[in-house]
Amino acid sequence: MRTLADAVVWHDVECAGYEADLPLWRELADGAEGRVLDIGCGTGRVALHLAARGHRVTAIDSEPAFVRALESRARERGLVVETAVADARSLSIAGRFALAVAPMQLVQLLGGPRGRASMLERVREHLPDGGVLAVAVADPLEGVPAEEAGVPLPDVREIDGWVFSSQPVAVRPERGGIAIDRHRQAVSPDGELDESMATVVLDSLDPDALEREASEVGFKPLPRHHVPPTGDYVGSAVVVLEGA
Repeated sequence: MRTLADAVVWHDVECAGYEADLPLWRELADGAEGRVLDIGCGTGRVALHLAARGHRVTAIDSEPAFVRALESRARERGLVVETAVADARSLSIAGRFALAVAPMQLVQLLGGPRGRASMLERVREHLPDGGVLAVAVADPLEGVPAEEAGVPLPDVREIDGWVFSSQPVAVRPERGGIAIDRHRQAVSPDGELDESMATVVLDSLDPDALEREASEVGFKPLPRHHVPPTGDYVGSAVVVLEGA
């Protein structure tokens, strides 16, 4: 039975349909000579995509349910993905990686500068000199003042006869960041409706600031990439950092 408490379901509804960044992660992985680390892997959107193209991927997330879902999907598809339940801010796993990627807004969910510094330090320890960390940074307001910002269209997904809808209803300033309020609805196969509210707060962060913070822990900024916006998702700047 699906419920509103199912974190995997809501992650898939709100994130799994995003594909605009996949060509970039694939390009970076194709250019890397070695293992790839997917930070904040969720249910496997990026990790499974790269593994299906022959890359050796290790995927981490702090949410055990997401990691279990990824493992199940990898088995179903005959793919090999190494996994770990781990917080990027205290990362300690075996081996080193030629490339680490932090897709979507992972870097803006770490609790501000101190959390980002911890993540950058821990990831740097897992990269050799010349290894690369690529981090997506999004502006949920796309440069528009919060009081003038409209709300995006709802994310809708059908799973096993259930219809799930997640509608952003407000985008508002929060101390040090931007809060996005979502109205979640789940309609069962027999028509019963369940609904709740959920809020995510993204740290305010611009690419220049991230590059400065990374330089302090042993990274050298490389040319950035950009992922364009789509009809359903904002665009992002991808900061590329080389271990110096």
